Amino acid sequence: MSSKLLKSTAIVSLMTLVSRISGLVRDIIMANVLGSSALADAFFVAFRIPNFLRRIFAEGAFSQAFVPVFSELSERNTTEAKQFVAASFGLLGVVTLGLSALGVLYADALVTLLAPGFVDDPNKYAATVGALQIMFPYLFCISIVAMSAGVLNTMNRFAVPAVTPVMLNICLILAMWQLMPVMEPSSKALAVGVMIAGVLQLLIQLPALKTEGFLVMPTLDFRNSAVMRVARLMGPAVFSVSVAQINLLVNTFLASFLVTGSVTWLYYSDRLMEFPVGVFGIALATVVLPNLSKEHTSGSPQSFSDMLDWALRWVVVIAVPSTFALIMLAVPLLTTLFNYNQFTVADVQQSAFALQAFSIGICGFIFVKVLAPGFFARQDTRTPMKVAVVSVFVNIVMSIALVGPLAHTGLALAISIAAWVNTLLLAGILIKSKIFMPKPGWLWFMLRVGIAVGAMCTVLWYFTAADQVWFERNLAERVWNVVGVVIAAVITYFGLLHVLGLRPQALLLKPSV
Repeated sequence: MSSKLLKSTAIVSLMTLVSRISGLVRDIIMANVLGSSALADAFFVAFRIPNFLRRIFAEGAFSQAFVPVFSELSERNTTEAKQFVAASFGLLGVVTLGLSALGVLYADALVTLLAPGFVDDPNKYAATVGALQIMFPYLFCISIVAMSAGVLNTMNRFAVPAVTPVMLNICLILAMWQLMPVMEPSSKALAVGVMIAGVLQLLIQLPALKTEGFLVMPTLDFRNSAVMRVARLMGPAVFSVSVAQINLLVNTFLASFLVTGSVTWLYYSDRLMEFPVGVFGIALATVVLPNLSKEHTSGSPQSFSDMLDWALRWVVVIAVPSTFALIMLAVPLLTTLFNYNQFTVADVQQSAFALQAFSIGICGFIFVKVLAPGFFARQDTRTPMKVAVVSVFVNIVMSIALVGPLAHTGLALAISIAAWVNTLLLAGILIKSKIFMPKPGWLWFMLRVGIAVGAMCTVLWYFTAADQVWFERNLAERVWNVVGVVIAAVITYFGLLHVLGLRPQALLLKPSV
């Protein structure tokens, strides 16, 4: 709850915002160039497979197991910490290189397994396999990048890791500009852009590592007790931190049997939903994990609980209005950003349904990013794994139940429901175990947020035109109106919070208000 924590979160949020904006530009160009075509579906499915493994071996399970152990060693013994980093680089590199090689060799089997609906379309299937073979080695690069980020974040160097993803967006934009006109199919050109980005992202991290004294030569030391501890912690964490990605893979499997464009509609709606999750949720989780680890190491249960309380209140302040705003502005936002050239009005409408369903889970997605570190910081990876098993089961059941009547929208809704199940179970266990002891004042806090959100929704309802009007507007009119509506909503929400006495300073200095 110190100003240092809030400042660190703000830095990561700002850098992540830059990354997300560049990603938005990338998606706008991609939507205009590819629309919801078969080649768009091919690239998104191909990219999802190494991306899933990246979440495990990068900012997912490995990082969640690595950071608490490294935090402990770095405070105790610098030499031991350097040996641990060198051995971790070596082990992670060997594992991800091996997986990359297997992924390239068996790309066709992976596509058949995860997107069996593509098999009936030879061109879409071939494009997916080709793109996957090119970009699978991205897994190695980005995994080393994520481990480097774990080191830098623990050393309170948040800016470089947070801005590194911008390189992926820049490289994909350049690939669409320079490679797509000369390389067929277009999904392969985008895959080349992903690989170039992976190499550049790795190179960007090296100077910061050198400055902190952790640019070390990788070693293969299986006798390093700290590395073995990370390996043991990582086993259960693989499942628990990757639950959202597992749910997406399940939904990709089912979406491959739906009409062409379903995967693309889910992708663009997910990208918009991920904007608040990425800019704030990931930033908050990035700052909270190493600090929770330090509080646990110092043996301060009350400070540990207070930090969770502080983080959860910030989630409510940001995520609740984001949920309602995205539900009400789904069509205006998608129209303004993507409804040009190849991305049709029908694409907007179908994506809007999915975005509204995804938005229901925004609070759940961000809560999990704060609650799960409450276990990982204590080097407990088994409990989140057990909860994740339940969450995945719920997603599978709900996806099968909803895909029939609601098609791709049902798949998005299933993921949101699963996120809330994950959240409620994690929170319940933390409270029951007295690891998290909510501070007084939550009811009054929630009431004030609810009043402000209600006022914001009234403003959105009053000033937002009908869907057909948005379709008929030109680019300038769309941008002007979206910006105006969003500014009015933000002023209303935060202005009323201020009037009700809930201000950033209150959350910073008095988390019990």
